[in-house]
Amino acid sequence: MPKLSKAQQIPLDLAGRTALGLEDYLIGPCNKDAVSWIDRWPDWPAPVLVITGPAASGKTHLAAVWRDKTGAEIVKPEMLISRSAEQIAGVNQNIVIDGVDPWLGYREAETTLFHLYNIFKEEGRTFLVTSRMAPSHADFAIADLASRFRAAPLASIHPPDDMLLGSVLIKLFSDRQLKVNNDVVKYILPRMERSFSAARDIVEQADKLALSKKRGVSVPLMREVMAALQEF
Repeated sequence: MPKLSKAQQIPLDLAGRTALGLEDYLIGPCNKDAVSWIDRWPDWPAPVLVITGPAASGKTHLAAVWRDKTGAEIVKPEMLISRSAEQIAGVNQNIVIDGVDPWLGYREAETTLFHLYNIFKEEGRTFLVTSRMAPSHADFAIADLASRFRAAPLASIHPPDDMLLGSVLIKLFSDRQLKVNNDVVKYILPRMERSFSAARDIVEQADKLALSKKRGVSVPLMREVMAALQEF
């Protein structure tokens, strides 16, 4: 598989028809460091990589690329309380735990995660977790787990710049099979919150309005969308 830095990529955590392949990314200043950690695998200094970033910033997408690269298996974080560390470790040579942060601070889940970390370290294996907050900001119940996660490599995804955000908007519209021109994107950018989640909400509302009014996505339609979103 080619390195991510050789591809154009847009990382997004979105439901529906969103494409999650390597070719669907656009690397920008906000995510290039996170992407570089995926490129560095298996040369990681710890058995775990932590990907952090706000909602809809691309954590799940980047994890999916690593999954495809390594053949890893996705493990639901709820399994930290329903399965033993040995059972989870037996799922695959490499695993992804997507959305671990709600379980940090819960001793039972942390105990499993702590044992899982030790198993992977002892066997020279790697796993990846995603979280909306960095381990340094988490209130861990187990001090030894906190020290290990805070020392692990951290792949942070930051708010996007205009170039990346415009590309994200175009991709989101494309995922919903909506055609837009540059005028639409230029209209949206200076009027929106600088986040991936805002882009997701805008495109979702545009899709609903265009469908209900049987119209294409245009600047006049987006004017209605932006005005409606400001009311919330």
